Amino acid sequence: MNARVLVVDDEPAIQDAVGYALRSEGFTVATAAGGEEALEAVERDGFDLVLLDIMLPGLSGVEVCRRLRESGDVPIILLSARDAEVDRVLGLESGADDYVTKPFSMVELLSRVRALLRRRELDRSAGGAAVRRLGRLEIDPVRHTVQVDGDAVRLTPSEFRLLALLAEQPERVFTRREIMEHLWESAYIGDQRACDIHISNLRRKLERDPENPQQLVTVRGVGYKLVPA
Repeated sequence: MNARVLVVDDEPAIQDAVGYALRSEGFTVATAAGGEEALEAVERDGFDLVLLDIMLPGLSGVEVCRRLRESGDVPIILLSARDAEVDRVLGLESGADDYVTKPFSMVELLSRVRALLRRRELDRSAGGAAVRRLGRLEIDPVRHTVQVDGDAVRLTPSEFRLLALLAEQPERVFTRREIMEHLWESAYIGDQRACDIHISNLRRKLERDPENPQQLVTVRGVGYKLVPA
């Protein structure tokens, strides 16, 4: 898998260790030590995936994530300190696909990178999958587009994949673990709190009243389901 990965971290030791592991797996790797440098690198060179530390000098990783998401859909995995829950939530709300907490297992990180890239390829080759219409929603798995009441809504790659999963079997309740395993296609599913944040983000984009959702419904103690409404 000769994908291009940008590693954004101001710690040289992290850059070196992660870069070495990725190159050993056949990835092409570039590095950046700050937010502005990362944005310039993505705009100049383009990448298949960005590994982005939250705690950067100057422009924060959360702000970098937000700007990258405004301009494209490159997959983003956040690297965050274990005690930075608020920053991780902000990062996911800004459009990141997931996060890995420091100190992390290199095996886990590589597994998450491969799964996210593989998932992207599968999404691109969706073939002739039919457009799904569920109440106010229209989901096009080929074009990766979603409309609500006829208006286009922009989703992150993970948000779209989660919504498409729920739309495959309307009314079926999916557990958080099922959702995360689907998103990552890996035993390393990370913190299932990420699932709740993705659902919350989707509700803000899709529901008339996100505080009282009518389509993305919580089944307490189990998980979530999509209801045609």
